[in-house]
Amino acid sequence: MTATDQPFSNTSGMPTLDQRHRFSDAEISAVYKAIALRRDIRHFQHGHVPEEQLARLLAAAHQAPSVGLMQPWRFIRITDANLRRAIHAQIEKERIRTARALGERENDFMRLKVEGVLDCAEVLVAALMDGRERHVFGRRTLPEMDLASVACAIQNLWLAARAEGLGMGWVSLFDPDALAELLGMPSGARPVAVLCLGPVERFYEKPMLEQEGWAQRQPLSELVSENGWPG
Repeated sequence: MTATDQPFSNTSGMPTLDQRHRFSDAEISAVYKAIALRRDIRHFQHGHVPEEQLARLLAAAHQAPSVGLMQPWRFIRITDANLRRAIHAQIEKERIRTARALGERENDFMRLKVEGVLDCAEVLVAALMDGRERHVFGRRTLPEMDLASVACAIQNLWLAARAEGLGMGWVSLFDPDALAELLGMPSGARPVAVLCLGPVERFYEKPMLEQEGWAQRQPLSELVSENGWPG
C-alpha cells in the first residue's frame, strides 16, 4: 500500500496524528482521486455548463489561498462568439510562433492539439489584477507570489471541475499584451490563462503530452531531497 492510499499512516514510530480534523476515508479518497485524474483537456464535446454549476466552480476558485490575502485573480467570462474567435486567432498566431521556436520539434508540435477554445462550452480568461504594487505583504522579495496565488485559484477550479465531471484546459499560447488590449484590461492588469471548460466524451488516461510522447513524467524521487538541492 502506498502513501497515496494511506496519506495519514504512521510509519515513523512517532505518536499518532490528532484525528479530530481528519476527513473520512471516503472524502480523503475523493480528494486524491480528483488530483490523480485531473487532466489538461483539449478535446470537448458539445454541451453547456449550467449557471449554478459555473457559479460553484468560480466560488471554489475564489476560496484559493493568496499571499497577504490580496486575492489578485480576476476571471472574465467570454460569452461573445466574435470575441471567442478573436481570442482563438491570437492563440493560433502564437501556436505558429512557438512551433518555429522549437526548431527540430516544430512538426511534432504542430501535430498536437493545444487548445479547445472553439469547441468548449465556456471560455474564461484568468488574469492578474491591476494595482498589485500596493500589496507588499509576502511579496517584497518575491513579487511573483501574485502569480502563484492566481495559479492556486486556477487549480481549485480545475479540481472542482474534474470532481463534477467537467474537463478544463489551460491555454498559455498568447501574447499577454495583445489579449489585455482585446479585453480592455486596465494598465497593470495581465492575462495569465485562457481556460476552456465543458463536457468531454472521455478523460485522457494519462496527461495528453505524455500520451502523445511529447514528454514523460519525472520520478518524484528525483525531485525531492533533504537539506539541500536534489542532485
